[in-house]
Amino acid sequence: MPVSKATKKFQKDKLGDTIKRRKDVAKIKQRKQMDAKKKERKARDNARADDVEEEAAAKRLKMNGAKDDKLGEMSMDQFFQGGFQIPEMSKKKTKPKTGKRKRTPVDEDASEGSDEDMAEAPGAADDSGSDSESGDDMDTHKEQLAGLAEKDPEFYKYLKENDAELLDFAEDADLAEIDALSASEDEATPRKKHKADEAETTGNDLTIKTVQKWKSSMESKHSLRAMKEVVLAFRSAAHMNDEDSGKSYKYSITDPDVYHQVQVTTLQLVPKVLQHHLPVKESAGGKIRVPTDTKKFRTLTPLLKSHTVSMHHLLENLADAKTLKMTLDSLSSLLPYVLSFKKIIREVTRSVAAVWADSSNNDGTRVSAFLVLRRLLVIADPSIREAVLKQTYQGLVKGARNTTVHNVQGINLMKNTASELWGIDPTVGYTTGFGFIRQLAIHLRTSITNKTKDSYKTVYNWQYIHSLDFWSRVVSMHCESLREAEAGKASPLRPLIYPVVQVTLGAMRLIPTSQYFPLRFQLVRSLLRISQATSTYIPLAPALIEVLNSAEMKKPPKPSTLKALDFNVSIRATKAYLRTRVYQDGIGEQVAELLSEFFVLWTKNIAFPELALPVIVMLKRWVKAMTKKSGGNKNNKVSSMLALLVQKLEANSRWVEEKRNKVEFAPNNRAGVEGFLKEVEWEKTPLGAFVAGQRKTREQKQKMLDDARKTEDKKRKEAEMEGKKNGEVFEDDDEEEASDDEEEEVDIEGLSDEDVDMEDDDEEESDDE
Repeated sequence: MPVSKATKKFQKDKLGDTIKRRKDVAKIKQRKQMDAKKKERKARDNARADDVEEEAAAKRLKMNGAKDDKLGEMSMDQFFQGGFQIPEMSKKKTKPKTGKRKRTPVDEDASEGSDEDMAEAPGAADDSGSDSESGDDMDTHKEQLAGLAEKDPEFYKYLKENDAELLDFAEDADLAEIDALSASEDEATPRKKHKADEAETTGNDLTIKTVQKWKSSMESKHSLRAMKEVVLAFRSAAHMNDEDSGKSYKYSITDPDVYHQVQVTTLQLVPKVLQHHLPVKESAGGKIRVPTDTKKFRTLTPLLKSHTVSMHHLLENLADAKTLKMTLDSLSSLLPYVLSFKKIIREVTRSVAAVWADSSNNDGTRVSAFLVLRRLLVIADPSIREAVLKQTYQGLVKGARNTTVHNVQGINLMKNTASELWGIDPTVGYTTGFGFIRQLAIHLRTSITNKTKDSYKTVYNWQYIHSLDFWSRVVSMHCESLREAEAGKASPLRPLIYPVVQVTLGAMRLIPTSQYFPLRFQLVRSLLRISQATSTYIPLAPALIEVLNSAEMKKPPKPSTLKALDFNVSIRATKAYLRTRVYQDGIGEQVAELLSEFFVLWTKNIAFPELALPVIVMLKRWVKAMTKKSGGNKNNKVSSMLALLVQKLEANSRWVEEKRNKVEFAPNNRAGVEGFLKEVEWEKTPLGAFVAGQRKTREQKQKMLDDARKTEDKKRKEAEMEGKKNGEVFEDDDEEEASDDEEEEVDIEGLSDEDVDMEDDDEEESDDE
């Protein structure tokens, strides 16, 4: 039968809405039916509950007949004098039942040590009941305070300032539960003596006798009660200098001997007591397991939080190296117990990273801080690992703000230790590393696109240079060819090599003026490290040839009495060094050294002759142009160094060609090419022997300079001591260097675009010549 026109129109315009409306009506009907069924089921359940309650009431009437009679015989005055107590039932019926009900089961974990051998005293069930009620009250009170903080923050702030005990009561109440875990001590200690001890320790002023008593209990019995008191005393010691906090603590410490004894006892014995009661199981891979699901751990949680917060506060205010190291060692032992407290862990990580990055701390303290960070990375989950790596990198950047001969070793220590952390979890290391390298690339791109007077300062500073050098150390350590061959797979950090190299090459050529040749040499060394460790070819020869073709190296220098510039701790030369003989000699030495270090990486490569040929030709032309009688820079020292380098490169090329003529494989044989001269040591090649001798000479020279510097520092300190005795005042050498750095920063700001253009014009003139 054909469809009518009206039906077609209905299907086209109204069919969809009609179907939708019908579905909605069906859903509503279904919901009403479900509600009706729920009401019926609820009514049936209530009826059953009423029947059960009536039966139970009838039984209670039969059992409590005698008790009701007693209540009926009592007068109102007698009832109130009894303190609302229910009269006891006859002993014949209640004795066996109450004995079973009042005996609480012993916790399995409570059978390990002396503190856990708990035998419940009579009335323990009543105590536990009151504890549960007080716990419920405390939970309710906590909820009320949390609601008050949300609804009326001003009043909550007022309470916090004027009645802090009202808000902090929960911590003390939670700490009081620890006494329940030390019931065996009550049995071992007579009641009179225990009361005497309590009377002795309730005073505010702490004595050395009390601390020694706690120490003895912790050493002999692993006492949790003594540990609680020690932790409270340690909290008072940690906040002893906080005059503005307004908080009052259980103990006050006025004797320095007591202060020292509290610190030593807490930092040394608390981890041991915790290990006894909550043993940490550690696997061979570094994973740990702590019994966090036990009642004992839940009871000790407030104590652990309080103690960790106290240690965090102490870390931020300590100045003594020995105490700081002891605190860090103790914190390392406590880390497995506080891993679940994410917020506390993040704050502690920030403080530990600050200690690690502080150049005023000695190497031992900084290594201890590093060990804490490393242990945290090993045992923590990925979220905490990411936070630790971020705090470590931020500490590194902050600690590398200024670089001098006195702190350069400490900065290198930071970079070497931090680079190890990125290999513990390579997946998290790659994620965080890529983000930080990307940020460096953004700074570089901003400096290139924004052509302002000060745009280059975000790149040309020590923090940026040390960051690039740090990432070169990370990829060099964890993407080393030998390490990857032993692991049988490529490192997850290997993809970071390309962005690090690209950002470093871009920063190297941002401002190609002679003032920043030291910065270029710093970055070339970083790239050489990557190339050596990962067998990655990086074209560094053009960047060094550009230095030789600059106006600084082509024009005759002027004499100067300035001391030689230390290129190891310099990224910029002051204007006084420009066009001087001492600066030109230093640049020539750096170029010759870096070119030899670059080519020695490929001294056994089958393509070495082709790789070295362009550089040999350019160096010969430069030496020939500089030694002309009518022109050149008239610097025979630099010319002779480069001429010697050319001879060694040519000798190595001839040696490789001789070995290459004897092979029988084709150039497309990849295995044969990679195995060419593999058995020969690089020191036995013509260029390798030359570079090894140059390295030894530089090491001896550097050792002499270090010895001379140490002798000079020793004499300066002796002079300062004598001056203090005579009342004279000497300026610190570090302060003088810092002021010099500030002056250099002013010079950097004063470097105008005309100066940069002038340098570029000189380079263009030299090229035209």
